[in-house]
Amino acid sequence: MEYVQERVTTLHALTDHRPAAPTGRAAVVVPMTEREYGTLAADRVLTALETVDPARVVVPLRAAPDRVGPFADWLDGFDVDVETLWCGGPRLTELLANRGLDGSRGKGRDVWLGLGRALDEEFVVVHDADTKTYSPAFVSRLLFPLANGHEFSKGYYARVEDNSLYGRLFRLFFRPLVRALGDATERREPGIMEYLDAFRYALAGEFAATTDLVSRCRIQRGWGLEVGTLGEAFAHAGFAESAQVDLGRYEHDHRSVDGPTGLADMSRAVGAATLRAVEGAGVDIEYDALADRYREAADPLVRGYEADAAFNGLDYDRAAEREQVETYADALGEPGPDTRLPAWRTAPVTPSEVADAAQADLAAARESHADAAARPPGESDRHQSAEEAPETGTGED
Repeated sequence: MEYVQERVTTLHALTDHRPAAPTGRAAVVVPMTEREYGTLAADRVLTALETVDPARVVVPLRAAPDRVGPFADWLDGFDVDVETLWCGGPRLTELLANRGLDGSRGKGRDVWLGLGRALDEEFVVVHDADTKTYSPAFVSRLLFPLANGHEFSKGYYARVEDNSLYGRLFRLFFRPLVRALGDATERREPGIMEYLDAFRYALAGEFAATTDLVSRCRIQRGWGLEVGTLGEAFAHAGFAESAQVDLGRYEHDHRSVDGPTGLADMSRAVGAATLRAVEGAGVDIEYDALADRYREAADPLVRGYEADAAFNGLDYDRAAEREQVETYADALGEPGPDTRLPAWRTAPVTPSEVADAAQADLAAARESHADAAARPPGESDRHQSAEEAPETGTGED
């Protein structure tokens, strides 16, 4: 147990104390996909939020049309004010396209839609629904800094499960990438690299902010959401008004390295978001040397993780970890076109318009589902998927 301060205010879970926090003035945004329907983890999260009693809960939902109605009915069964925001309905899709906001769909897009609906409250908390160890204290801990002079708060925790170290994308990709960028940059005062490096789990999906800050933030559409949010927080809150809080024990689903939704694919989005944030802060990047510098920064970290695992009697596969480093090195390159969604303060669509379209889509989906259920067997509708990207959860391990 320690209480070392970083360059951003760092609050530690030294006791089991649940700090007082303005939960009644906060919206909680919990993005979900249809795979969360009825799961123990999602049930645990929503049941815990009943005891937290926030002003409202917004669930940006990605699901096929025939699953939306039952999912919304399930959410309505909890004793908390839930707004189900279907992110893939035809009216909402058309509305966004007509306003120049069409494009790839992903977790970040869903969260952006949910954040718009949260702007009526003073604060907003964002976290995932696949957490096996969720505690109602998470909301209070994330909100506490906001009630005490900060504008942005991010959660951190140790990822130790199955006798192994997880958090691989953060440990083996993000942290050495930031250090490689920092080592190659001459600075006279702390800047974006020091800010990113100060967060103990920069890719955690749990954060809170004032809705004033949220209204000024551009949001990444996909897996770059977490680090992209940090880049925006640096621009609008900086060191003095940012904090991180210890959320204690935390477990959620794991991802494989390879495959269409694996960590290798995620590293490309996370790398692009990181590099865009750094360039946006005025830092020049030497891309030709970046991969080699990343490998050099990763090497001592891998040795440190191996020693830490041995110190704690944990399993550690050094060869597999080094292989991941090589995989991630191949993902490094210039970030490409900027497809971020605009800050809500200047967006060409209003949260009310989003709500109206999403509610109409949900009502139509419910009616269609009811009609299909009333048909004789064998005459059901063909299953249609409304999704273009299988992203869900933090998925960062």
